[in-house]
Amino acid sequence: MAEHSSIHGVVADFDSPDTLLDAVRAARAKGYTKMEAYTPFPIHGIDEAMGAKPSILGYIVLCGSATGFTTAVLLQWWTGTIAYPLVISGKPLFAFEFGFPVMFELTVLLSAFAAVFGMLGLNGLPRLSHPIFNYSGVAGSSDDRFLLVIEASDKKFDANETKDFLASLGAEKLEVVEA
Repeated sequence: MAEHSSIHGVVADFDSPDTLLDAVRAARAKGYTKMEAYTPFPIHGIDEAMGAKPSILGYIVLCGSATGFTTAVLLQWWTGTIAYPLVISGKPLFAFEFGFPVMFELTVLLSAFAAVFGMLGLNGLPRLSHPIFNYSGVAGSSDDRFLLVIEASDKKFDANETKDFLASLGAEKLEVVEA
């Protein structure tokens, strides 16, 4: 459990998605919880294997849409009944029928803003630098390599033991990455 503040973690480089998925399952079974996988394409089942929790982004978007709808209704009610109470051609001061396009558009607009800004916030973006960029083979993770990083913040992390464990899983290349 020797945690070093200058170490980000141990990177294991695998040659196929199947070996990466097997390694993630084995690491999870051994008790590692702070890990990240970098792949050139999505791998079905890796989120469950890593124990990733469901995202709350949907709830953030729902709040954005509710805010947009409520704002549109209140804006139209206020302008039609309080600020400019004009009766034109017998039309009521406030009617839902005429406000549907505004309600729809403001709901969609604030939902989109909530989705974009919520995603940026949940992902910790913008982040101009990440310790994984210190790994010598990081470029392969967007081409044909499959990386598993076990972070130093994990309770079970010990650089040497973690390297030995990942080597036993068939990692082709191992490297301790500095933060």
